[in-house]
Amino acid sequence: MHTNSNQQAALQLLPAWLHTQAIAGLDSSHRPQNRAEGYQTQQALFEATQDSTYGWKIAATSQAGQKHIGVSGPLAGRLLNSRRLSPGAQVNLQGNLMRVMEAEFAFRMKRDVLRHGPTPLSTADVMDAVEALHLAIEIPNSRYTAFEHVGEASLIADFACAGHVVIGPEVTAPWRELALDAHKVQVFKQGQWVADGVGANVLGDPRLALTWLANELQDHGLHLKQNDLVITGTCVVPVPVTEGDQMLADFGVLGQLAVAFT
Repeated sequence: MHTNSNQQAALQLLPAWLHTQAIAGLDSSHRPQNRAEGYQTQQALFEATQDSTYGWKIAATSQAGQKHIGVSGPLAGRLLNSRRLSPGAQVNLQGNLMRVMEAEFAFRMKRDVLRHGPTPLSTADVMDAVEALHLAIEIPNSRYTAFEHVGEASLIADFACAGHVVIGPEVTAPWRELALDAHKVQVFKQGQWVADGVGANVLGDPRLALTWLANELQDHGLHLKQNDLVITGTCVVPVPVTEGDQMLADFGVLGQLAVAFT
């Protein structure tokens, strides 16, 4: 059940979300005050978009990222099918306030993930429910002009800065045998190296990030579902982009993923 405040906040965000616009912030009369209210508003906004979801994103998976947007920990946000892109896609940056790209690991679930009782799900529990690994490039965005200052509840309400996401095909290399925390990721712009990072930049390990999300959703009356894709957070410091950039994320033996900006 949504409260009137949830609905009013969602209706304030909806035009900004649908038309790639920005607002200063949610009105104080219906602004969510904590994480629980943030997720309730996010659900109301999701329903108001009349869109469908293919999974979740995790934002602020590094301490630097958390400090940058003024939050106490990671945030979960829905990913909408209308903003899912194929490899090599061209992305229009008009209306994008963040103008960065992020290279991420994505897990696809083979079944629903539910815990029984108060004990948190373990990483082994969650990874046993994973069907496949994919590679992803996220182009995050915010509907707040001063997204660094609106607070975590408002950021959660706005899908945790979700934007367009390029999803690659299923990784065919034997990724389960790899130490994803130590796995190197590089980003190239116009063929020139611009950034690198490792999986450990994602809450210490992308598998740990996925486990965090599974438990976070359960804490708020939600859960990972069969076929959900989860992008787990950026392995590299977000790379600034502008119109005309041709970007490539190189995950070594796991593959590459490209995106262009118009």
